[in-house]
Amino acid sequence: MSLDNVRLSQPAKDQLIRLKRITGIKNWNTLCRWALALSLRDPSPPLVRDINTDSSVEMTWKTFAGSYGDIYLALLKHQCLADGREPTEENLSHILTVHVHRGIGHLAGRRDLKSVADLISLAAL
Repeated sequence: MSLDNVRLSQPAKDQLIRLKRITGIKNWNTLCRWALALSLRDPSPPLVRDINTDSSVEMTWKTFAGSYGDIYLALLKHQCLADGREPTEENLSHILTVHVHRGIGHLAGRRDLKSVADLISLAAL
């Protein structure tokens, strides 16, 4: 695994397609950023499992993080250290993958999410 490319599983892709339709957000990376932030905000650890990143959704780190790459990287490093892991590239990639997938699952599971405004209101909770 590497931070150079962010890949998603087929179930995550299917959930993102639904989220794109509901929110009107057109880009995978924008929804994945929201998902990461939502998951990192949750203090409980994600259910660690092997995630098969078998979908056709793949983006570079630069596309995923945009101009906020340093901030996202700092958040991932902080999470690694909080989890008692060294912030190696492999561990950072793993943290990114599990948190993005958990966040996508949380977003997709919300029945009250009907628009971008609802997504923004989640940030205020």
